[in-house]
Amino acid sequence: MTTNGETPADVRQRGLAKMTEVYGWEFEDGPGEHFAVTADHLFADIWSRPALTVRERRLLLLGALTAQGNVDVAEIQIGAALRNGELSEEQLREIALFLCHYVGWPAGTKLDGTVGKVIAQERRKK
Repeated sequence: MTTNGETPADVRQRGLAKMTEVYGWEFEDGPGEHFAVTADHLFADIWSRPALTVRERRLLLLGALTAQGNVDVAEIQIGAALRNGELSEEQLREIALFLCHYVGWPAGTKLDGTVGKVIAQERRKK
């Protein structure tokens, strides 16, 4: 979507910049329609809307992913939250415990195991 006279290339660059901010590593342009929709719409538009912060969106996403059993995708979000300083180790553990009560103990404890795995990986990098 182009706004304020932006060209499609401008939108793509804005989307790539937001992807880099959200995930904490440099994104480059990629091929295909799936990447285009992800960069141009999801990140340039949806993740960039001003009403919620990246941290707030990440919290919502962690809850949704846990409820759906998608801890492999949640693993990416957990790592990004730690690297970006959005959530501490203690907060991530608390999120997993909290979600146990709303999405079920199996899903919540699976998230907690993933939190522990990512924390260990990030500590080894230091």
